[in-house]
Amino acid sequence: MNKKVLLILASIVMASMAYASVKYLFLFIGDGMSIPQINSAELYLTALNGGSAVKKLTMSTFPAQGVTTTYDADSFIPDSASAGTSIACGVKTHSGVVGMDITRKNPVKSVAEIAKEKGMKVGILTSVSFDHATPAVFYAHQASRSSYYDIANDLVKSGFDYFGGGGFLQPKGKNKDKTDIYELAATLGYKVVKTSADMRKLSSSDGKVIVVNEVLAPSQALQYELDRQSSPSLADFTENAIKMLDNPNGFFMMVEGGKIDWSCHANDAASTINDVIAFDSAIKKAVEFYSRHPAETLIIVTGDHETGGMTIGFAGTGYSTYLDNIQNQKVSYESFDSIFYSLKQSSPALSFNDVLPLIKDYFGLCILTEKEKTEYTALSRSGNKEASDKLRMNLSTSELKKLEDAFNMSMKKSSERPNDDDTYLLYGGYEPLSVTLTHILNQKCGISWTTYSHTGLPVTTFALGNCQELFNGYYDNTEIFKKMVYALN
Repeated sequence: MNKKVLLILASIVMASMAYASVKYLFLFIGDGMSIPQINSAELYLTALNGGSAVKKLTMSTFPAQGVTTTYDADSFIPDSASAGTSIACGVKTHSGVVGMDITRKNPVKSVAEIAKEKGMKVGILTSVSFDHATPAVFYAHQASRSSYYDIANDLVKSGFDYFGGGGFLQPKGKNKDKTDIYELAATLGYKVVKTSADMRKLSSSDGKVIVVNEVLAPSQALQYELDRQSSPSLADFTENAIKMLDNPNGFFMMVEGGKIDWSCHANDAASTINDVIAFDSAIKKAVEFYSRHPAETLIIVTGDHETGGMTIGFAGTGYSTYLDNIQNQKVSYESFDSIFYSLKQSSPALSFNDVLPLIKDYFGLCILTEKEKTEYTALSRSGNKEASDKLRMNLSTSELKKLEDAFNMSMKKSSERPNDDDTYLLYGGYEPLSVTLTHILNQKCGISWTTYSHTGLPVTTFALGNCQELFNGYYDNTEIFKKMVYALN
């Protein structure tokens, strides 16, 4: 055989290897996550590490990186249902529509359903409820994302192999008059697991499983990472799902960091950053799997849209940021709401001065004496960072006024609070005291927000593995579906 023929054969072999079908496909969706959320997490970790060099998240190290548009059929600003449908099914649709086209009548097949038809196992993981919009678009077909019981019915009828994360919002229907969805799941061959001990005991011989976290926050979701103590993390679920799904026919797995979006809606940077880091830890589990199967695995990381209009920069800090001061916040806004509510219930005559110690304990915000200010100012001028940080956490007169106004508003019943534009701009429908605390702390650290809703900002898409080159460039989120289907086939 001459040299020319050998070269031709070698090129054919290399081409076939380059375009071989992907056997293991991971799709990670950071709900509400775009460049600001990723970058703030990286800069926070960098600041904690002394600021010598930017500490990258795992996703940011992926070799293929693209910019992805997120608009839907009606608006430059989508919701999670329409954006999720674009990613999962490759079509534009209306906000609120799950796995259906623009007519709201025709179901559209998702990449997860296509993978299942190919004989692959399928896993759907999320840090929020199973019937929430993003996980739903991979298995459900409903005209409204609020049809929670119908979506749950679609879930148990999907035949998908692994569901892990939160619970169901309406397991017995809106009026609690339907067959319990957990009972229905059992009749359709699902094993339902609700403790971490039982999760660890699972093996592939258990067949189809629904794994519910043993500790659930409001709305049947996992706790924010900032609040989580010993319950399974999103990374734990990812590791467990890999164990359960690995098989000779391969698998498709979607993992959603759903509470990134929720914390951004609430303008809570500390909870956002910690949930982005937790989401990245789940990605690391997929990368570990990839290292054992590099030629057969593709990992994609993207966001469905950006939430909150988050940005690194605040007028009060100029060109400076102090992101390590984010660690002064010890709990999420959600947990602080609960703490404050309990205190309010037990102490009806609660005063603003009564909560100042609470504010210091959970957010690091305080009122320095004149003596302390003088002392810390002198130390700060000599380069003492700790003194500078303490000065920064001091509440100014205007900040104290904002907090006291918010406290007074929070002491009112919801029905007694003004329902006007000015109040919404201040608090966005959240607990006034909590959201004002996060705003003040965020601003002191150099982080700002523009809205309590989604924005039209494009998102970053990252890829690692077989067919990774498909995800470079600038493209629409419907293209992610097309690229995934191509990779599978």
